[in-house]
Amino acid sequence: MSRAKCIMVQGTMSGAGKSLLCAALCRIFAQDGYRTAPFKSQNMALNSFVTQEGLEIGRAQAVQAQAAGIAPDVRMNPVLLKPSSDTGSQVIVHGEVRGQMPAAEYYRYKKQLIPEVLAAYESLAAEYDVIVIEGAGSPAEINLRTDDIVNMGLALRVNAPVLLAGDIDRGGVFAQLYGTAALLEPEERKQIAGLIINKFRGDLEILRPGLSMLEEKTGKPVLGVIPYLQVDVDDEDSLAPRLGRTEAHKPLDAAVIRLPRISNFTDFAPLEAHPQIGVRYVDDARQLGCPDLIILPGTKSTIDDLLWLRQCGLEAAVQKAAAAGTPVLGVCGGYQMLGTMLHDPEGVEGPAGKSVRGMGLLPAETAFTARKRRTQTTATVVAEDLAGAELEGYEIHMGRTEVSGAAFCRLSDGRSDGCVQGNVWGTYLHGLFDSGQLTGRLAALLCARKGLRPETAETLSHAAYQQQQFDLLADGVRKALDLGEIYRIMEEA
Repeated sequence: MSRAKCIMVQGTMSGAGKSLLCAALCRIFAQDGYRTAPFKSQNMALNSFVTQEGLEIGRAQAVQAQAAGIAPDVRMNPVLLKPSSDTGSQVIVHGEVRGQMPAAEYYRYKKQLIPEVLAAYESLAAEYDVIVIEGAGSPAEINLRTDDIVNMGLALRVNAPVLLAGDIDRGGVFAQLYGTAALLEPEERKQIAGLIINKFRGDLEILRPGLSMLEEKTGKPVLGVIPYLQVDVDDEDSLAPRLGRTEAHKPLDAAVIRLPRISNFTDFAPLEAHPQIGVRYVDDARQLGCPDLIILPGTKSTIDDLLWLRQCGLEAAVQKAAAAGTPVLGVCGGYQMLGTMLHDPEGVEGPAGKSVRGMGLLPAETAFTARKRRTQTTATVVAEDLAGAELEGYEIHMGRTEVSGAAFCRLSDGRSDGCVQGNVWGTYLHGLFDSGQLTGRLAALLCARKGLRPETAETLSHAAYQQQQFDLLADGVRKALDLGEIYRIMEEA
């Protein structure tokens, strides 16, 4: 049986651009005619994705799969950690919840996962021509080297040549790359096939003396200087630049509440791409102002984030805006917050038996359950003013909500989802804007409320928009990388 060639992208730190580089390579190899799949053994992110089989993986690997032109597969991310506090995470293995673990417990446990990680990788390698592997954080975290399953530990086990990427936009890229290489063990250092300077702005000629010195000091070639590319590809985690956007510069102002444990904020990427909707992220009541739309997003810890809203004054600000007629939308955890009560009888989010009053904007009551619901679905919006919009999305939540009011949408299996009361809407459906239909109807409604002329052009689906962005990304990276050398490295590994 043939086995795929592979290349691995590691970074000098979190946010060095590994995920985007991997997406670019997936697209490039697919464009070149190779059956390509992404792989990340262990991901830590609150932005997740539900596969067609109802299994949960990191959003980055789903995006990379889409860039490669294939369906996301749970084997692409066998271990997913979803932080629930500063020191603990929900541990998801092969798309299923394995348990809740403090960091120290997981550190001891992860050795048991090595065979499962390798089995997932080998299964993919038997089906594809090329595997693009993404590391996590930095391989130079020497305190985490024991039983490593995501950086050099994995590279050595599958003999993956490594491209080490550093972010020049933050400064200190030469120290990043040299220091990372210097802290590795000799056998680990041998796995580095080349260096990449990422997010470069400026005159490349001025940079060249530094590149020569870097090559001399590390003994590794610089295989590319990637420019700072203006592409809009779904982000994975809280380091995403879009979460720092505090101002909207379009006719319609949509304010997303930046919850402390915000999850699946990629739900709102299609809104950001709309020509009339400006999306900004708010974590202070003084920032809220008078938006045209307020959105409460998903969260990994609904009760804690609701209490945070209450303490910082944002709950009262949202309630006041809703009472004045401002449309309010809650998605998943945000939807649960909008109801009258939240109950945790099984201790899913904290002490068993805890109950907290909700924001009281929807006639809905939620009880958390240990069993997580994960499924892809389609739906049709039935809420007044937005009715008829066809949706494609997914559910991923640990709660049952009893509704005494009107539904937001009708799922393909006939069930009702969500709740509507006046200008307040709630739904469990992630990806609700991806088809483009709800985006268009929402923009038209907000324009009418504001006396603006709505756009007449048909709204592009998020999937089609992302495919355009993948091509732009691949084009920029292809021009900057020595792909001939990378192909040679993969062939000789």
